[in-house]
Amino acid sequence: MKNFLCSEKFLTFIEIWRKDFGIERTIDEKVCLDRDGRPLPWYTYPAIEYLSQFDYSQKRIFEFGCGYSSLFWAERAEKVVSIEDNPQWFEKWQREFNRPNLDVRQRDDGEEYYRAVAEDGEVYDVIVIDGKRRADCARYAIERLNEGGLIILDDSDRVNTSQEYKNAVAILRGAGLLQVDFYGFCPMNVYTKTTSLFFSRDFDFVSRYEVQPVNGRGNLWSLSRRERKKFYKENN
Repeated sequence: MKNFLCSEKFLTFIEIWRKDFGIERTIDEKVCLDRDGRPLPWYTYPAIEYLSQFDYSQKRIFEFGCGYSSLFWAERAEKVVSIEDNPQWFEKWQREFNRPNLDVRQRDDGEEYYRAVAEDGEVYDVIVIDGKRRADCARYAIERLNEGGLIILDDSDRVNTSQEYKNAVAILRGAGLLQVDFYGFCPMNVYTKTTSLFFSRDFDFVSRYEVQPVNGRGNLWSLSRRERKKFYKENN
């Protein structure tokens, strides 16, 4: 880190981002990983922490757009189908993402891309829209969403400048889904963005924990009483 004038408290804040979130490595190495080297989706950290609370062991996931998110979901879900339109990236993901419950498929950037969610006749508990043709993907995702499921639209703040995103959001909201926006920093970026979750009105995912929310990374209440008192003394 470059030397610059700042308070000790601010340095503590930076250390939380460096150590607890591992964000420095994600930016410098351009990899979506957490501090322990496990894969992360390229969503905002608040969205990642919220989604990480649930049990997906019996859930089916579909992704428009393949990447480290595919591994994130494969570590948690019963089945993951991920669509990639770029032949080079498809070969890379197939070679590197060898998981028995992860099916990476290549589809051209056209009708077969956004129709891919319907080609097996299945319904999915989570559908991620993070690739091409987001409005068309949203339209087809609604038809293949299981009862109580959710749709994730990443980079949703582009709605401010893109008609494609405006259409995608309008389609999802028009289907009666409840929109919740997660603003913040994300892996690899030095700027903020938004990941939006569109919930079925009967959303029913079970938490992995006895309580919700659980303590997130860098959370004060994950410390012991003695550690909290020490932290307060040093930073207040």
